[in-house]
Amino acid sequence: MYQDTNKKNSPPPIVFIIAIGLIGFGAYKFLPGLLKAKTSNTPTSTSTSTTIAAGAIANRISFGNQILVASQTTAAKQAGVQAFAEGNHQAAAQYFQKSLQQNRNDPETIIYLNNATASNGSSLKIAVSVPIGSNPNVAQEILRGVAQAQDEINTSGGISGAKLQVEIVNDDNSPEVVREVAKTLAQDQNILAVIGHNASNASLEAAPIYQQEKLVMVTPTSFANNLSGFGSYIFRTVPNISVMAAPLAEYVVKTERQTNIAVCYDSQAPDNISFKDEFVASLTAAGGKLVPTVCDFSLPSFNAENALADAVSKGAQGLMVAPHIDRIDRAISLARINRGKLPLYGSTTLYTFQTLKDGQKDVDGLVLPVPWHPETNPGSRFPENARHRWGGIVNWRTATSFDATQAVIAGLRQSNTREGLQQALRNANFSTTGSSEDVKFLPTGDRAGKPILVQVKQGGSTGYNFVPLR
Repeated sequence: MYQDTNKKNSPPPIVFIIAIGLIGFGAYKFLPGLLKAKTSNTPTSTSTSTTIAAGAIANRISFGNQILVASQTTAAKQAGVQAFAEGNHQAAAQYFQKSLQQNRNDPETIIYLNNATASNGSSLKIAVSVPIGSNPNVAQEILRGVAQAQDEINTSGGISGAKLQVEIVNDDNSPEVVREVAKTLAQDQNILAVIGHNASNASLEAAPIYQQEKLVMVTPTSFANNLSGFGSYIFRTVPNISVMAAPLAEYVVKTERQTNIAVCYDSQAPDNISFKDEFVASLTAAGGKLVPTVCDFSLPSFNAENALADAVSKGAQGLMVAPHIDRIDRAISLARINRGKLPLYGSTTLYTFQTLKDGQKDVDGLVLPVPWHPETNPGSRFPENARHRWGGIVNWRTATSFDATQAVIAGLRQSNTREGLQQALRNANFSTTGSSEDVKFLPTGDRAGKPILVQVKQGGSTGYNFVPLR
């Protein structure tokens, strides 16, 4: 019989049955998970990211239910926030008082204590947004001013009988975070005003949202020119940056007799861009000139040694530095390389404890303008009250934050609505007592005022201090 040798033998039927069974089981077991994973990764599905964002913002906001400033933690404070979260405000107040006996220099706890004691009666609510995560020292400087103003008004009877409650927000000076924070605060109709934000890039991100939603923003620390005249709901308790930069430029040329000045600034910091531009304009007007160098603190490739060598090689007689508040370390590294070769001048941003502590002798002689100093108005009670409250000298950020809160308090005395508060602050006759001079706003929303020049000299707790130039 003929047999086709090219034809292969077929496997037994049982093999096909087993294979089909395995395929079916695999589809049953794994296909739903694969489809689910594919669906969750589809760009149009945003429910997961929205939930995460909402949760992240909730973790950044507190009336007293959670600790945001982790460095200022005590067992009593932890017990206080737990009691507050459970709605036991009386117990929370007792714990907060106990915590302050251990650490009085903690503005977060004072704010929470005031919030707890105000919970049982009539209250008015505002928010303060600060960079706790990225710059806790600056955050606490601002919180001290707000806490002091809140404590003073509440212990004196409140605003027409209503106690002031303050919601604390940690925005990290991050535009992305600030955007979500601003939306959250604007949607909460109980919030009547926002004190903040700190860095100008943060304030510029939030300002259009507050303006659109008609929520008053009073920034105590943002100097950028772009905020001047931004909108009818946007205010600040610092003068326009041109007012701050001009006296420094005039001092450099007319007093120090330095005409060729190099500038190192941060191109990602709007307030320091503004300061640099105004300083250069005033420097030129006073008879000085800018030494053309490329020195940008924001660049990953920034090299302090190369920047200084470039400035010296081009004939610089002095160096003006204007860093972002969260990149002060780069300005200090430049000062360390400089070692006193060139006189140093700076933007208002450099008035920090970090500058003194880390800079030491390398920043000795640094001159910069500030909107407030405790020694310039001996008739004001604020510096002494602050010293008694916090156990030490406070700086200009605490003073301007106190002033921002005082302005809001004065406005709320006239009207406890968002629109009414805005109208009160916009009134040409508006004025209230501040940390030194009265708080008055120009039509642009800027503070009416003038700066003080200070210089780093030996003294103080760090070995160096900011002293007013006489």
